[in-house]
Amino acid sequence: MRIATWNCNSVRSRVDRVVAFLERHDVDVLALQETKCKDEQFPMLPFEMAGYEVAHVGYDQWNGVAVVSRVGLEDVQVGFEGMPTWGAGDDAIAEARAISAVCGGVRVWSLYVPNGRTLDDPHLLYKLDWLAALRAAGAGWLAEDPQAQVALMGDWNIAPQDEDVWSTAFFAGRTHVSPPERAAFQAVVDAGFADVTRAHTPGPGTYTYWDYTQLSFPKRRGMRIDFCLGSPALAARVEGAFIDREERKGKGASDHAPVVVDLAG
Repeated sequence: MRIATWNCNSVRSRVDRVVAFLERHDVDVLALQETKCKDEQFPMLPFEMAGYEVAHVGYDQWNGVAVVSRVGLEDVQVGFEGMPTWGAGDDAIAEARAISAVCGGVRVWSLYVPNGRTLDDPHLLYKLDWLAALRAAGAGWLAEDPQAQVALMGDWNIAPQDEDVWSTAFFAGRTHVSPPERAAFQAVVDAGFADVTRAHTPGPGTYTYWDYTQLSFPKRRGMRIDFCLGSPALAARVEGAFIDREERKGKGASDHAPVVVDLAG
């Protein structure tokens, strides 16, 4: 089975590219982030015509996540236990940042981790709380069923290692590389979810995101922030992985590249 994750940066703007990607790489399940549309605005028809089912959650023009599958789409869950809201008091809202479904026996999560913005912004605390809740939920799933096949896929908005950014000097004092964020990512790993892609896509310079500005892509000024973290039973099935850097090229490309993982069986 082949699973993938991709921050498409607006599914309505890039639906043709996404469907073509699915068909070109023979992908069975795709986790999408930043769909940037309400549920009723999601372009279902092109996916259905290609043989895929879709589970999506989106409340407005921000965020939005989906699971696209041609191997079954069962037990859809929006959000995870304890997932924090953004805002305070009556203004607190549950953002569209997490959705999952069982696809071909694998619980696939599409996750769009909060950005954090700056080191002194309240959004960073929200990000850390969000990741702590994910770690706690994930640990609970594995305690309940150590053989559970779970894929935590998406845009983590964290570069866990120095080699995951084009310049450590440039990112000094910024989010995505701060010790608390890296520790939060590692805590999910320590809970039992291994990064199943790095061994097959070694760095440095192996990125999944390049900003639209300053000619970042041709200058190779990128970041590695999109990952698949797998439970032990899922990680044991991984046969290979690759980053489709070609999808960052051309007119109308997302600023992220898809990450693809091959599973045995």
